[in-house]
Amino acid sequence: MIVRLEKNGETQMTEFLVTHFIKNHEAVEKVSVRTAYGVLASVVGIFCNVFLFGMKLILGLVLHSVSVTADAFNNLSDAGSSIISFIGVKMAEKPADEEHPFGHGRMEYIAALIVAFLVMEVGFTFLKDSFSKIWHPETLHFQAISIAILLLSIGVKLWLGVFNRKLGGKIQSKVMMAVFADSMGDVITTSATILSLIVYGLTGVNIDAFVGLGVALVVMWAGFSIAKDTLEPLIGEAVDPEIYEKIKKYVEKNEGIVGTHDLIVHNYGPNRSMASIHAEVPNDVNIETSHEIIDRIEREAMEELGIFLVIHMDPIETKDQQVLMIRGQVEELLKKLDPDSSIHDLRVVNGEEQINIIFDMVVPFRYSDEVKERLQYELIDGLQKIDPRYQCVITVEHSYVSAQEAETPKMGLHAANKTD
Repeated sequence: MIVRLEKNGETQMTEFLVTHFIKNHEAVEKVSVRTAYGVLASVVGIFCNVFLFGMKLILGLVLHSVSVTADAFNNLSDAGSSIISFIGVKMAEKPADEEHPFGHGRMEYIAALIVAFLVMEVGFTFLKDSFSKIWHPETLHFQAISIAILLLSIGVKLWLGVFNRKLGGKIQSKVMMAVFADSMGDVITTSATILSLIVYGLTGVNIDAFVGLGVALVVMWAGFSIAKDTLEPLIGEAVDPEIYEKIKKYVEKNEGIVGTHDLIVHNYGPNRSMASIHAEVPNDVNIETSHEIIDRIEREAMEELGIFLVIHMDPIETKDQQVLMIRGQVEELLKKLDPDSSIHDLRVVNGEEQINIIFDMVVPFRYSDEVKERLQYELIDGLQKIDPRYQCVITVEHSYVSAQEAETPKMGLHAANKTD
């Protein structure tokens, strides 16, 4: 019951802050709204840490406690994480300019990376202090006022962490998730300190250094994980399968679009993506008509998906029975050999004594050259068993969709090109 009340209280406070300080708070896809979320989280973080700093500093000076005073300045440094977060989201809001035509959205990732290194630095410092205490044990002083201060600090940091996680999850912000990890690191270290004091007060056994050692490793691992997650979009990561399907279905739902392939998404910051895709259109439709459809999809994609979409138009054969038959044979055979691969841009060139089949084959990025060569050989061999006249010219491409979560490609009967 107590946990439920605390959870409800935290939720009510979060909703109050969001609804009163963020206009159009539901429109999280807008850059201005996203920035407002980041500013709110940063300001709240600065306020909470400065509050803890002032309270602990006063109590430390009154009680002449070096540890409490030192912890006060630790909270002041934590306010720095929120300041970095604030600067990051404000710089990410800057519009595109001549030198940065795709905007400044990646500044948020850089801010998250800095916070991640600060988290790792806290863990490293704690690790160093723990080893020092193992070799040179210190006498603990059990004081009720110290426990009360630490409990209050845990409460504030726990709320601040959950607050950042909730807002960060809503707008998919890596810098807020980094601040969440930073706050949880403080909660863990402070909880470990309380545990050590209580055990010492009850038993006289000093476990402070050994508990600190474990906590330091946890905090460092959390910082490393954040840094790794933040570096991936900066370096360039594979397309998320959900985003892939979303864009693919959005383009293919339009009349006049037969299919799609070769989707590539470039991430220039949260909700700031540029994508290119090949859209297959019937080759017997007026090219200007197809071009108008493509232009409309590109405009609407920016409005509805928030993605700058560039579409390459591929005219394909949709009625020739020979081409459709061969396409079906290739797809069916490839599905048996490797369901994770697919084909597109198939063309048929009829010769006097042979039938040339020209197409692109898309394979998972993890495939080695040996695997790709074997797959080509088995595919060509299987097709020639169907018809000895078949001669294949295959261009192998890599898939840009995340292999860990990608679904097995659906092998349907798509249209293809023909050249007589």
